[in-house]
Amino acid sequence: MTKQHAQGRRPRPAARRGWGPFAIGFGGVVMLGLVALSLWGRGRPAGANPADTQQVALGQKLYVSSCAACHGANLEGQPNWQAELPTGGRLAPPHDRSGHTWHHPDALLFDITKRGGQASSPAGYRNNMPGFAATLSDTEIWAVLAYIKSTWPADIRAAQERASQTAQ
Repeated sequence: MTKQHAQGRRPRPAARRGWGPFAIGFGGVVMLGLVALSLWGRGRPAGANPADTQQVALGQKLYVSSCAACHGANLEGQPNWQAELPTGGRLAPPHDRSGHTWHHPDALLFDITKRGGQASSPAGYRNNMPGFAATLSDTEIWAVLAYIKSTWPADIRAAQERASQTAQ
C-alpha cells in the first residue's frame, strides 16, 4: 500500500504527475515572450504621424540636413525632375503636393528612404535615390516622413492615408 492510500487519498495517475512543471515552464516562456515583445516596441514610433509636433520638428531638422540638397528646401524637388536622365533614372522629385510621394503608402516611403529607391524599383529601371540606413535610424526616417506629410493639405494627407491603409 502506498503512503497516499494509507492517508485515504487516491494516488494520481502517472500520466498526470508531470504536467505541473511543464505548465509552469510553458507559462514562463509565454510571459518572457510577452515581455520581450513589449520591450521591443518601446521607443519606436508607430509610423509617420504629422500631428506629432515633436516628431515633425525632428523630421524637419533631419530633412534640412539629409534631404533638402536633392529634394529642395521647400520640398520642391529638382527642376525637370520628370525627364529621364541620359544615364537612366530621374532627378529628385518634389515631396510637396505637385510630386508623387503622397501616392505611395508609408511602408513603401519608409523602405525607399531606408534601403534606397533601387531596392523598390522594377527590374531594369534605374533609381538614383540613395538609402539612408547607415545615417538615419528608423525613428529618424519616420520623423522625416512625418515632416513631409505635415506640409501636405488635408485632402492630400487623407488620400495618402487611404493608400497606406489599403496597402496593409
